Amino acid sequence: MLDNKIITFLRVCDTMNYTRAAEELHITQPAVSHHIHCLEEEYGVRLFEFKNKKISLTAQGVMLRRYANAMHNDEKVIAHELSQPFLLRHDLRLGTTKTVGDFAIARPLQSYMENHPDTDMHIIVGNTEELLSQLHSGAIHMALVEGYYPIDEFESVKYSTEDFICVSAAGHKFSNTPESIEDLTGETLLVREPGSGTREILQRGLSLKNLTVNSFSRAVEIGSMHVILSLVEGDFGISFMYKRAASQAIEAGSLREVRLNDFHVKHDFTFIWNKGSIHDSIYSDVCKSFMKSV
Repeated sequence: MLDNKIITFLRVCDTMNYTRAAEELHITQPAVSHHIHCLEEEYGVRLFEFKNKKISLTAQGVMLRRYANAMHNDEKVIAHELSQPFLLRHDLRLGTTKTVGDFAIARPLQSYMENHPDTDMHIIVGNTEELLSQLHSGAIHMALVEGYYPIDEFESVKYSTEDFICVSAAGHKFSNTPESIEDLTGETLLVREPGSGTREILQRGLSLKNLTVNSFSRAVEIGSMHVILSLVEGDFGISFMYKRAASQAIEAGSLREVRLNDFHVKHDFTFIWNKGSIHDSIYSDVCKSFMKSV
């Protein structure tokens, strides 16, 4: 069981406020201060620093938070395993981003479940930002993400490398044949919500050309790739997405890839989990099992 001082430390990390941490833990603020002071004395380092009445983690505090999160999440896994010693079953909570969940994981997931009948699977779908938060909190054990993540906080295994493309309705008529991404700024852009890996990758690609999603004549935010695909097929606008998400519609002839001279983007789908986890070898084996079916 985690030491109460570590639990207090993690809550202060989440709130960056001693008073709010005390309220959430139902203890006094002096008790919070005492717990943090004891940890700093024990490790011989400062964990937080205060500047202009604002609190922030020191480099040592960031490191302790990473290890403490891993311990906290591992404890949840252990508690679950101990709660059912006679069932001899395992629990795997896997988060996937929406594009991965909708277009990239069904067959490998089916194969994994067939080969691991003693594992209870829980698939949680969210955008990259949401999944990173759930990894930190221990709500999920692993995630398969398409977006960017802090490499110093997570172990990772590449699942696949994917083309990221622009698509339009097959019969869409451009005012002029587009050759560069700037030629598309007169179009309506259908784009995922903030926090989505798909959107972040697009934004980074646009920034290289000094463009943003607001550079287009109209930008419409939609939280579902299926809805975006339907609207693009209906010629309501253009969009950028992983080719894997659009491939079926492209093959069916309802969408087409808009090839641009200055936009060539590839990005990895990646398994990630908290660094320092005692279950590291288990999560690595999960990755290997999934990748056999890719």
